[in-house]
Amino acid sequence: MTIKHQTDVLIIGSGAAGLTCALHLAEHFSIHLICKGQLSEGATFYAQGGIAAVLDDDDSIESHVEDTLKAGAGLCNKKTVQYTVENSKKVIQWLIDKGVAFSTHAPASQSDSKKEAYHLTREGGHSHRRIIHAADATGKEVQTTLSNTIINNKNIKIFENYNAIDLVTTHTMGIIGESNQCHGAYALNRESGQVESFSSKFVVLATGGASKVYLYTSNPDISSGDGIAMAWRSGCRVANLEFNQFHPTCLFHSKANSFLITEALRGEGALLKLPNGERFMHRFDSRAELAPRDIVARAIDHEIKRLGVDCVYLDISHKDDDFIKSHFPTIYERLLKLGIDITQEAIPVVPAAHYTCGGVVVDDNASSDLHNLYAIGEVAFTGLHGANRMASNSLLECLVFAKAAAEHIIKNKPQKIAKNIDISHWDESQVSDSDEDVVISHNWHELRHLMWNYVGIVRTTKRLERAQRRIQLLKKEVKEYYSNFKVSSDLLELRNLITVAELIIECAMKRKESRGLHYTLDYPETDNKNEVLDTILSKVN
Repeated sequence: MTIKHQTDVLIIGSGAAGLTCALHLAEHFSIHLICKGQLSEGATFYAQGGIAAVLDDDDSIESHVEDTLKAGAGLCNKKTVQYTVENSKKVIQWLIDKGVAFSTHAPASQSDSKKEAYHLTREGGHSHRRIIHAADATGKEVQTTLSNTIINNKNIKIFENYNAIDLVTTHTMGIIGESNQCHGAYALNRESGQVESFSSKFVVLATGGASKVYLYTSNPDISSGDGIAMAWRSGCRVANLEFNQFHPTCLFHSKANSFLITEALRGEGALLKLPNGERFMHRFDSRAELAPRDIVARAIDHEIKRLGVDCVYLDISHKDDDFIKSHFPTIYERLLKLGIDITQEAIPVVPAAHYTCGGVVVDDNASSDLHNLYAIGEVAFTGLHGANRMASNSLLECLVFAKAAAEHIIKNKPQKIAKNIDISHWDESQVSDSDEDVVISHNWHELRHLMWNYVGIVRTTKRLERAQRRIQLLKKEVKEYYSNFKVSSDLLELRNLITVAELIIECAMKRKESRGLHYTLDYPETDNKNEVLDTILSKVN
């Protein structure tokens, strides 16, 4: 029999978005928090750079908004950008109140001695120093602090090592004649191997992005597009999935997969160089190393392919040794263990899939098309990022929209709490244990290779068509496998990644221009003659 759980709010995902939302709601509701791994695991934990916010008197909301709109290449929703930036100072103060220890520096004058002076750095696309950070491990500090707060909250129950499978809706339960709404989800307990049901009045997706669909990525293994795929299968629209951000500088080293070299290095003067020591970014953009990520990633990709080399190099060794060690202690120590002393030599780097700019379509309250279903953080499409996310706006979006979702849920709390709908048992009567797991590993490997080769930094129509054909075959094989065997973590992730890959390709094929992160050789110019539109997919199309 299926183990059944009941709660007021089910939050799927335990990064900055999920934890923030849970803490804002805990005073009003009972919360069940599903973590795919451990509570501390997730993309937030590995975020190095920081959080963009208007905190300095020399900076302004208008400047932050303008920088974001410019980086977004004409596709940002200005209202969303304005709302997010206007709330940046409030959410940073909320983190400080929770105990997040951001980096400080000595007060500028004696009169400032009683005032907390936070060190602000600058990253690509920003015209001011506005990145508040905790050395070079901001995500770890935020994740750890919020996790410790969550653990001590009696209204939040944590479920670690659970894979969400699918959302439970009015229609999936076979209830005809009523409007579709979300009632909970099924999830796989990875420790017991059993599927359990979670019935709830509200569901919040905070599952992160889908960069694991690519062969090279800076993201942890759990970034498999689960929330996007589940929402799509439940009838929600998705948008702008053609805009996959490739971080320009991921460490190129055989013993360190997925180690990101923070953009803050370039913000503090690190230079990109070819193997012969020559700089090259000035040939691609007047902002050189401080150009937005899409430009820097394409430039590196171009030089690697032009020269037939494995990587380029990021060099900050011209800076003072103590400056490097104090500003980037995590990177310094990690690379030193790999035999690279960044105070003396350059770092080998390559672009890697880093961030999913599109996602589940939501409104200003983070509410999706499906009643009582919310999406926050990287899983969501809010309109903030447009065609290219500006550095350090991601954690900001998590915090702002987690708070917005919580406030909307509180506002819509029923006067009289009705009983949760009883979710039916998970039916495993027609499936058996798998004896062909090689199918999963083979298809996983093929999917990530074809996405990297055909749907990567530079695209063509032929490449997209070739990828689309292969995806259809993989989709058919995995659907058959899913129908015949008991679910496993790897199978669920592969199923979701194939769904997201198909959506990425469909979005990419619809955009007949190059804009921001989407660059195609068949349409190399940006279409400025026609109205700029988001690429929105719905199942009725």
